[in-house]
Amino acid sequence: MLSSRTKGRYSGAGGFTLLEVLITMIILAFGLLGLAGMQSAMHLAEVESFQRAQAVLLVQDFGSRIRAAGVNGAAAYVTGTGTDEPLGTDTEFDCSSPTTRADIDKCEWSNLLLGASETKGGANVGGMIGARGCVEELQASDASAGVCTAGVYRVTVAWQGLKGTVAPSLACGEDEYGSETLRRAISLLVTLGLPRCT
Repeated sequence: MLSSRTKGRYSGAGGFTLLEVLITMIILAFGLLGLAGMQSAMHLAEVESFQRAQAVLLVQDFGSRIRAAGVNGAAAYVTGTGTDEPLGTDTEFDCSSPTTRADIDKCEWSNLLLGASETKGGANVGGMIGARGCVEELQASDASAGVCTAGVYRVTVAWQGLKGTVAPSLACGEDEYGSETLRRAISLLVTLGLPRCT
């Protein structure tokens, strides 16, 4: 049988152990909250990375289409920028009625911007959030004797990011996403030389 002295010692130890368990649970709860916050931040970074990868692919795709059109056909690919009407602002286009190669390419590219490359339940899910595409002519080609200026075009894709950063200097998609700090943009310069020009 335990003496009253021994019983007091054990009951005090039991209370101390419960306090240790409570403190450990509080520390563990804060650790789990930190882990949940880190996982949320990682998910945001993953979505941002996916959107940037999609934008790079779309910019390269349309740059290739302009190169294929050559010096004589590249001007037909120019679209609106900024507050003008860039590609990707309308609903999905029916690409069966365009008459020129440039119209077909712009139609297909606009559908890719809208995410038509992948669908789920009838909805487009293969693109970025609010993607817009712009093509600007920075320098017209000039094959005049003694001039021989190459054509320079800028292909830009803009989309909405998930977290505010510094607003891009490119005009494509400007004032389309509420705050300019949510707008992301990536561009590619396409130069069309005149190899036979002298």
